[in-house]
Amino acid sequence: MGKIAAFFDIDGTLSREGMITEIFKKLIKSEIIDIQRWYNEVREKYLSWDRRTGNYDDYLLKIAEIYTDAITGLHHTQVKFIAKKVVEQKGDRVYIYTRDRIKYHLGAGHKVIIISGSPSELVAEMARKYEVHDYIASEYTVNSQQVYTGTVKPMWGSMHKRAAIAYFVDKYDLDLSQSYAYGDTSGDFSMLQLVGNPVAINPTRELVMKIKDDQETASKAIIIVERKDMVYRLTPDDIQQQL
Repeated sequence: MGKIAAFFDIDGTLSREGMITEIFKKLIKSEIIDIQRWYNEVREKYLSWDRRTGNYDDYLLKIAEIYTDAITGLHHTQVKFIAKKVVEQKGDRVYIYTRDRIKYHLGAGHKVIIISGSPSELVAEMARKYEVHDYIASEYTVNSQQVYTGTVKPMWGSMHKRAAIAYFVDKYDLDLSQSYAYGDTSGDFSMLQLVGNPVAINPTRELVMKIKDDQETASKAIIIVERKDMVYRLTPDDIQQQL
């Protein structure tokens, strides 16, 4: 029998705020990203999401696009330094439920793995902070001088996360039927679909609909909603009338 793993997304699943959003803010403060570009290209997508008239993924993808342009030509150590500061200042702003589940899985001897669309520099710092065993994240490539080239190997789509799980299954001899996955958006659906114990945390409507449309995943999934200091545990059927 293979080992049990627990796969965790970060943004919106562990972290209460998008970590790439936080590093984006730091880059604006450091004048690496022009504040005018925020107003011209990002602000409307943010406001649409904040007013619940737009899609959160659209907002994050636009940030990722500008982030890629902004760090092109920077040395790896510059971004690593900023990422470390972000985690020092914001790394404790996490959901209680998810934080406790990481502790539970570590204590149970499970292999705890982060699969995140955030930049690898940020994810490395979060992985270190929460003492997880391994991680994979969006990789912004550097050249031989450790300078960012402007290309990225993304990890934010469902197909990317499916491939990541396959990689870890081979690496650690994992039994997915006994394993866990935690996510919040449609990009995490493949993780939830592949394991025996899928958990959607404060999920988007799109993720809930994907779960409900897949009979096998719906039969085993639980939905966690954390508000203030309360945690609510639901099944896909419990929220049927609200969709």
